Amino acid sequence: MTTPSSSPVIRTRGLTRHFTRHKTTVEAVRGLDLEIAQGELVAFLGPNGAGKSTTLRMLTTLLPPTSGTAEVAGYDVVREHRDVRRSIGYVGQGNAAGHAQRGRDELVSQARAFGMTRRRAHERADELIAAFDLTEQAGRPVSTLSGGQRRRLDVAIGLVHTPRILFLDEPSTGLDPQNRVNLQEQITRLHAEQGTTIVLTTHYLEEADTIADRVVVIDHGVVIADDSAARLKSSLGDLVRLGFGTPADATVGAERAGSIPGAVVELDDLEVRLRVAHGRDLAAGLVTDLAWQGTPVERIEVVGPTLDDVFLDLTGRSLRETDESKGAAA
Repeated sequence: MTTPSSSPVIRTRGLTRHFTRHKTTVEAVRGLDLEIAQGELVAFLGPNGAGKSTTLRMLTTLLPPTSGTAEVAGYDVVREHRDVRRSIGYVGQGNAAGHAQRGRDELVSQARAFGMTRRRAHERADELIAAFDLTEQAGRPVSTLSGGQRRRLDVAIGLVHTPRILFLDEPSTGLDPQNRVNLQEQITRLHAEQGTTIVLTTHYLEEADTIADRVVVIDHGVVIADDSAARLKSSLGDLVRLGFGTPADATVGAERAGSIPGAVVELDDLEVRLRVAHGRDLAAGLVTDLAWQGTPVERIEVVGPTLDDVFLDLTGRSLRETDESKGAAA
């Protein structure tokens, strides 16, 4: 994995964006302060409508801020938007290539638009086609490609001018699990081999957990957490579930679990649930201690924390449930 430098290539201060809908002001992004160093792979995680895509659209100069400032690659996104655009690659949620175009032709055209000679444009197109495993599809019209092949082509187009920074807005949305994993592998390889700074938005917990060096959790336009996925989860602790044969035993188990420093304990009929740091290591001793007291544990399960657990702890609701409800409403 590439080691990020200490100098930020993205910096925001009080970045804010409001929309007016039906005479009502909607605060999509509220006072975002953020620094991202060269070489980082950062995932903006949050439910649909949290402000992730709006943030990316401001950083890529597609949407002006209502207030606050942002610099990308050392350029102000409002005053120096042309310089920002020359320094970045951007892959939006829609397909970048024309449906009637052939994949190789689209890459060549994009390279020429960035000032490459005809020869260099063809060389660059061939490099990207090989890198993203599109050799067999490069001569076909884009409309005939699968969803996964189109998204790989989209990312290739975003990289045609070898940008220092690549922005990906929901790159895996709509892909089946196999194509999602394939695209994630391509992004991880790009980051590792070329040191490209990558900022992506996602509402897929597994995607953020698997590929990102750093996870920025956004909700209602506000950053509510910013750290590595491992540290975000470790701060929450493991979930230990203990099953008992009688309500009386469960009560004793809850009382004993409650004596563990830092443990958060819930009693539900015959089950005791406790959330505690290093729960995996403590579970065996707790079960043994209860057995010595004559309170046998009939079932035990230890589950490591997920990013959804982190979101639930921070907001009181599940990120998965939030996305499902928004999707159903849409």
